[in-house]
Amino acid sequence: MSKTKVYIDGQAGTTGLQIFDRIGAREDLELMRIDEDKRHDNEERRKFLNTADIVFLCLPDAGAIEAVSLIDNPSVRVIDASTAHRTADGWTYGFPELSADQRAAIASSHRVANPGCHATGFISCAAPLINMGIVPASYPFTCFSLTGYSGGGKKMIANYESPEKAEALNSPCIYGLTLKHKHIPEMTKVCGLAQPPVFLPVVDDYYKGMATTIMLHNKLLPGAPTAEEIRDRLEEYYRDSYFVKVAPFAASPANIYANELAGTNHLRIIVCGYEDQTSVTALFDNLGKGASGAAVQNMNIMLGIDEATGL
Repeated sequence: MSKTKVYIDGQAGTTGLQIFDRIGAREDLELMRIDEDKRHDNEERRKFLNTADIVFLCLPDAGAIEAVSLIDNPSVRVIDASTAHRTADGWTYGFPELSADQRAAIASSHRVANPGCHATGFISCAAPLINMGIVPASYPFTCFSLTGYSGGGKKMIANYESPEKAEALNSPCIYGLTLKHKHIPEMTKVCGLAQPPVFLPVVDDYYKGMATTIMLHNKLLPGAPTAEEIRDRLEEYYRDSYFVKVAPFAASPANIYANELAGTNHLRIIVCGYEDQTSVTALFDNLGKGASGAAVQNMNIMLGIDEATGL
């Protein structure tokens, strides 16, 4: 039986290395490795990009767009981990838990855009509520998202892990203060929102793990559901999902620690609140279900094999 040829363009970056860690030992795949000194040689890249069955793009946006332009083999299937194609026509958004139709679209697609980490958290909470009619698309969503510093790439990792780390990095950092974070367009489009959410990300002094939270005023929702009722509907929505699960409702919940699911590809939805107000939190690994793990999951679906293979 022939092996699936896989090429990671951007193999030296954080996402590329994480993908390699997840698939490097798999016997069903043939990992194609470009020589280190030829990573920026477009003619050499072109050979790899057009020979592979599956290509992962782990590049800045401009690099991902360039890489796609180098592919002229119609059989090559691409999973782009950058922001470049997440709202582009002709690309399938790679969040299979969104619906059965979304999963089927990923399975047949030749161009899949891997979701952003913050967007994964927001969409996993908000999209089901909108799709089920619990929250109207016109609702004024607000969201904050706590992430480990690995999501910032090599430079940020080096800053946080330096022996001469700045004192400020010992505390949480709110960023994206223009309220125009690069993940907002995909949040808005995929959820079908009437207006973008007000969104603030927060990075803190731990390596990986993410907790993304939306907050709702129940009396502004049709039928004014309670927090527990919202939780039950979300459990129903995700009942057939392997990687996304909804935690039991607790009237007095324990604390939520953002790194609890680090090292996994799982995402846990935690609903808190009462009759008047609800918080919905997506807990997951920003490098797992928020990036490299999701990319491998999408590849497995595209190959028609168990989505949890290697994860």
